[in-house]
Amino acid sequence: MAKILVVDDETDLEVLIKQKFRKKIRQKEYEFLFAVNGVDALEKISAEPNLDIVLSDINMPEMDGLTLLSKLSEQKPLLKSVIVSAYGDMENIRTAMNRGAFDFITKPINFEDLDITVEKTLKHTNQIKETLQAIKENNILKMYVDENVLNFMGSREYESTIMANETIEATVMFIDLCGFTKISETAPADTVVTMINTYFDEMVKEIMEHQGFIDKFIGDAIMAVFKGEYHLDRAIDAALAVRNKISNLPESENLKGFMPKVSIGIKSGEMISGNIGSASLKRLDYTVIGDTVNTAARFQDAAKENQIIISEVCYNEVKEAFKCQKIGDIQLKNKAEAITVYEVIE
Repeated sequence: MAKILVVDDETDLEVLIKQKFRKKIRQKEYEFLFAVNGVDALEKISAEPNLDIVLSDINMPEMDGLTLLSKLSEQKPLLKSVIVSAYGDMENIRTAMNRGAFDFITKPINFEDLDITVEKTLKHTNQIKETLQAIKENNILKMYVDENVLNFMGSREYESTIMANETIEATVMFIDLCGFTKISETAPADTVVTMINTYFDEMVKEIMEHQGFIDKFIGDAIMAVFKGEYHLDRAIDAALAVRNKISNLPESENLKGFMPKVSIGIKSGEMISGNIGSASLKRLDYTVIGDTVNTAARFQDAAKENQIIISEVCYNEVKEAFKCQKIGDIQLKNKAEAITVYEVIE
């Protein structure tokens, strides 16, 4: 429903407007509000922020229509105005247009012309709203999607590549904020979201520094994937950097007594990379799945505060580069046999 404010000190106009537009009012296409001068109009506009159009006379007490136009240009630049006045000389028309009027109609009013003008003004207003919404959505998208990805989405490769599935050799890392779930049950929502975003931001910086990428955020945990040369070494370097960074963060003023710690699980091996999700829902995540991924998640579950757990196979690959300590055999969910794991010390 379009909301239209009519500003005129002639009270007869209100009756005429309601008569001439009764069909559209009854069908709830238009809703009219009325003000007797510019001061009254500004009060109505302040009380009703979702107005679409202002139809205003020029000659009115307290504040005339041309002054109102100036005020609207300053306070509500997106609100379009149409001057409806008996003063149809070129000087008034030029002044109105220079102060931001979208159109000008002379009295006595031709209501057919007014109807066409209102429709035209509404169409223009809706186009502006759609453009602003598209800009807003685009800016939000840029917050969440890397610029290179956006450029790729516009390329010819996108359609053929987006559904490509493959088996890859990579390293998966799960990082969990220890004890944060319990904190979130008692702390205010704004505090929880602000703090977890702060912690995540520090983790992400270290992961990206070591050429890893964020697969997803899962509650108060991060799933990251490392591909390419020395992917296991880079994942462990990132894990150590994350642990060090989070451990050295100061105590939060808003979460007294909470000192952030992480538990980390890392597993390297084969995994399937592809689009997983629901086509019907139009929600697909380009992610990795498989036993390697599941095991890394189980390692993180088993890890204590500040522990980085890896498998024996991974240990044998990196034992010359990192100081590790054997934890022993642990039983993991959905695994028939126990798995020997190591803790990365430094």
